Amino acid sequence: MTDTSARHAILERIQNATRSDQNVYAALPRDYVQRGSLDARGRQELMMERLREYGANVVECPAGDVQATIAHQLRLSGRHVFVVPPDLPGDWLVDGFSWKVDNHLSYEEIEQCEGVVTGASAGIADSGTIVLHHKETEGRRVISLLPDFHLCILGASQIVETLPEYFARCPEPPSLATLISGPSATADIEMTRIKGVHGPRFLSVIIARENG
Repeated sequence: MTDTSARHAILERIQNATRSDQNVYAALPRDYVQRGSLDARGRQELMMERLREYGANVVECPAGDVQATIAHQLRLSGRHVFVVPPDLPGDWLVDGFSWKVDNHLSYEEIEQCEGVVTGASAGIADSGTIVLHHKETEGRRVISLLPDFHLCILGASQIVETLPEYFARCPEPPSLATLISGPSATADIEMTRIKGVHGPRFLSVIIARENG
């Protein structure tokens, strides 16, 4: 058997094994937890607890105080040059900092920025995960990976308790999603924890309460 025919045979077997059968799929047991039991405040507190366990800096504020809270968190970071998505709200671009809007910036230009500021699409409290769909206030995936510091603004109403609840909020799967559970780190190399291997070393999260 040639390499080409062997490859076709393997791909055909994979296709046959994964071919969708709606009746079989519908009959699959779903014994896992599909819905959480926490109220809105409980989800928010769990999200904050998980993020802090990962080493993220987390604060909460009323929606009307987001601008002032962004300014405070950026000052605390000690950084001054930030890349942002083109559709980030203008009042989030607070005075006293240099803003680089990502209108197709090169990788080199993004790497020269000290941090990135974005919104988010969802938060999953059970795992402390922030989800970016890379639309509107979240921007291209590259700007959430190259800078060393990430400030993310997450609405309290965007937080769900479980992963199935997040999927239930997505009638159509996003074309691209990035799931962030704390600052980037790995201990794969000789069990030594190394930060910043595949993303920002520092994560700061603002949770905005819409109801004050």
